[in-house]
Amino acid sequence: MTDKRGDFVWYELMTPDVDAAQKFYGGLLGWEFADGGQPDMEYLLASKNGTEVAGFMTLTDEMTEGGAQPLWAGYVGVNDVDASAKDVTTLGGTVMLEPQDIPNVGRFAFLADPQGAPIYLMSLGEGSEAFAKHDPRDGHCAWNELVTDDPTSAKAFYTSLFGWEKDSEMDMGPMGLYEMFKTDDYAVGAIMKKPEMMPASLWVYYFRVPNIDAAADFVKASGGQVLTGPMEIPGGDHIINGMDPQGAFFALIGSKG
Repeated sequence: MTDKRGDFVWYELMTPDVDAAQKFYGGLLGWEFADGGQPDMEYLLASKNGTEVAGFMTLTDEMTEGGAQPLWAGYVGVNDVDASAKDVTTLGGTVMLEPQDIPNVGRFAFLADPQGAPIYLMSLGEGSEAFAKHDPRDGHCAWNELVTDDPTSAKAFYTSLFGWEKDSEMDMGPMGLYEMFKTDDYAVGAIMKKPEMMPASLWVYYFRVPNIDAAADFVKASGGQVLTGPMEIPGGDHIINGMDPQGAFFALIGSKG
């Protein structure tokens, strides 16, 4: 299936220890790994049942000294990376890494939205299944969620940049509205007010597991932390938010029991 503007097309973990991260996420999500074949950098490709779903990149000392921290980041497809990067600045965001090419992959740029949440732009390719947007698939991303200091500003930014349209909303009481957005015929993700416990605005990516309790036990037994959950969500699935052993925030969704 061909990707369209506004699709999440890839997910990437930036981590100080690729080998340790490979062991953790391989056991947690059943991923297999292969060398990404990128010159002059260590980059691993994670796959589930033969489908590539994510990449792992080593945080270098230079990147860390520049303020980079362990992080999961998503890539959103656009028709023209250079033009969209210019739109980012016009809309109040910051281009942190100017548009450039990844050999044999495509063109990309790294940005922060007006509230500081990082995300990538990526030129559209032949089609990605990293985000299982039409059917639940273990080991794939199942949901994209922005927690932000300013939902109103964030909505204006992302709808303008990616062409997303509001699909529906849920009233979460004191936590405010949980607003869901779509591109074409499927829900791409949601935007909500940042809880006080979270230190910064951030995109959160929920990877699907077959059993949320078993996953939570694995996280705790493998040096990670379960920060919240398991918690039931509308539809009957359960979620957890956690921290991996290298300090990257992650989230899981799955059945209970």
